Amino acid sequence: MKKSSRSKAWFSWCLYDWANSAYATVILAAVLPVYFVSLVPAEGARLSLFSWTHSMPASALWGYAVSLSMLLVAIAAPFLGAHADRSGSRRHWLIFFCLVGSVATALLFFASPGKYLLAAGLFVIANSGFAAGNIFYNAFLPALAEGKEVDRLSARGFASGYIGGGLVLLVVFLMIQFHEVFGFADAGAASRAGFLLTGLWWLLFSLPMFLYVREDVFVHEPQPMLQGFRAYLKTFSEIRRYRDLLLFLVAFLFYNDGIQTIIVVSAIFGREELGLGQGTILGAFLMIQFVAMPGALLFGRMAESFDPKKSILVSLFLFAGVTIYAFFMTEAYEFWILGFVVALILGGSQAISRSLFASLIPSGKSAEFFGFYAISGKFASIFGPMIFALIADLTGSTRHAILALIVFFVVGIVLLLRVDIDRGRLLARGAH
Repeated sequence: MKKSSRSKAWFSWCLYDWANSAYATVILAAVLPVYFVSLVPAEGARLSLFSWTHSMPASALWGYAVSLSMLLVAIAAPFLGAHADRSGSRRHWLIFFCLVGSVATALLFFASPGKYLLAAGLFVIANSGFAAGNIFYNAFLPALAEGKEVDRLSARGFASGYIGGGLVLLVVFLMIQFHEVFGFADAGAASRAGFLLTGLWWLLFSLPMFLYVREDVFVHEPQPMLQGFRAYLKTFSEIRRYRDLLLFLVAFLFYNDGIQTIIVVSAIFGREELGLGQGTILGAFLMIQFVAMPGALLFGRMAESFDPKKSILVSLFLFAGVTIYAFFMTEAYEFWILGFVVALILGGSQAISRSLFASLIPSGKSAEFFGFYAISGKFASIFGPMIFALIADLTGSTRHAILALIVFFVVGIVLLLRVDIDRGRLLARGAH
């Protein structure tokens, strides 16, 4: 591959992270959850099917919507991966899911007051497009770089995402806080305009990826993704031969589900339980966006000075503390403290987990095992939001629901303590 072609491909690949991170910050984490609460009447969201009717708080409906979108992706992922491998259509599927996600995001503009079911439906479509598209986006990483260049390119994409997502969140924050200056009738109208902006941003900055990341610029052919559920189960039977790898994987699935659930429910928790204004919540998320990157670097240094396992354990004890702290929170400043702690440990715990998992994989099994890792993560991410939604639905309290997430971190800690990293790495090196 020519150097100029590679530079364009690398830049375009990173720009996609810049593009779709706007969705992650505005829709998934900060703005839509708060706006969603305002759409649901005080007596709760009313669902009807034939003669059955049920009312639930906004937080429960939000949790169910997150779980449903992840369930759809988890079921479809192995089959989509198999088809993409056979037909060489990774790029086409990425374009398709980008279009689905970005258009559904933009259409949230029409989710005016009272239309909470429209908002929930469009969110399920948008979140499915976001999550499914990332499967194919990540599949290009080992095809565009080799060796140590993979880590370098991955880090660039990671940084681009934080900057792009933070920039859009800042613009939307200003639109909402100063809606009169921008010509909007109220904060709700400004929020809907922010959804439209987010969808357009995602689509516009994805175009270079679609233009310049093609098969003829690959360093080498992409390694196959998992070929359906049969291959998924076969890979699981092979992973069972590596005790410490399997233990770590299960531990990761538990604690990562807890982390991801905290991210998607914290804004709605702040709105419902603490009565925080949208400006306060958005300000806290802006702080999180820009503190997370140095936090990731800090945990990277910790992993070098101590070891990855201890660094992850520190982050998990802090996350467990976050759930307890959230249960007792009553003031706005406490929400900011919680956000700062999450920002410090969020990026580092994710990055170190991925690199630790990679160090336990036998030679020649990277693509296969990471495919299993990705799909398992999609299945696991169903349960955290589901449990949160069920408890909020049954008790009417998001305090009890967020406290229940501590179970994911406790199980993760117990399993991780049983992982012998040195033994796992030795077995991986001796496998071939």
